[in-house]
Amino acid sequence: MTANSPTILALDFDGVICDGLIEYFQVAWRTYCQVWSPINQTPSDDLASRFYRLRPVIETGWEMPVLIKALVAGIDDEKILQEWASIAQQILLEDKLQAKEIAIKLDNLRDEWIATDLDGWLSLHRFYPGVVEKIKAIACQVKLYIVTTKEARFVQQLLQQQGVTFPKEAIFGKEVKRPKYEILRELIQAAQEKAVSLWFVEDRIKTLQLVTQQTDLENVKLFLADWGYNTQPERNAAENDSRIQLISLSQFGQDFSEWIVDS
Repeated sequence: MTANSPTILALDFDGVICDGLIEYFQVAWRTYCQVWSPINQTPSDDLASRFYRLRPVIETGWEMPVLIKALVAGIDDEKILQEWASIAQQILLEDKLQAKEIAIKLDNLRDEWIATDLDGWLSLHRFYPGVVEKIKAIACQVKLYIVTTKEARFVQQLLQQQGVTFPKEAIFGKEVKRPKYEILRELIQAAQEKAVSLWFVEDRIKTLQLVTQQTDLENVKLFLADWGYNTQPERNAAENDSRIQLISLSQFGQDFSEWIVDS
């Protein structure tokens, strides 16, 4: 590999490879109904579209039904965008809930759904145009890893549906319980090559910013996927950060040399 291409490519899953917004809303609504037992168990007409718009605030799965709770409670969308972390914690506190118990309920509902209606569950996920083809094309060129907060077993099932057999050991999911920058560090340390070039594509700028704070990872090339779950202010921040490259879906489908745009 040259300076214009990686030896290791790490990809986030949700918001980079796969768009699971429809499934997120459906499983989040089911979990919300189980946790809060609303009288009306049919979501309002605009609830899904508001949820989709606010998806960038979500860091981990337990927050999804909490976001629905916030929307149903009438909290303004802009306030959620600006103050989500404190809003989420306040909801947990007021309702005497633990994030872990909500996460367990959500995972159990998802497991039950997969067990009883796998085809229906799979059908609610869309892969971004050209991404699966790109993964297949570069699998023999670079060491490819998926680093995600989604459980690895869900990632494997979705990829298998697309005809992609991805080694289990190359998927670092929620169950590893380590920050993504630690996983990137481990991938570099485990590589046999003397000159390791690691590129990381992610749709959350906060995750990329945490990588920039690791002095030993200063040579990792970081890309913010502009088609993922991020906002225009976050994309603007990436464009103004010398360490982070904003990348489009069309660029992602091209040769690695086209990923780097000189500022």
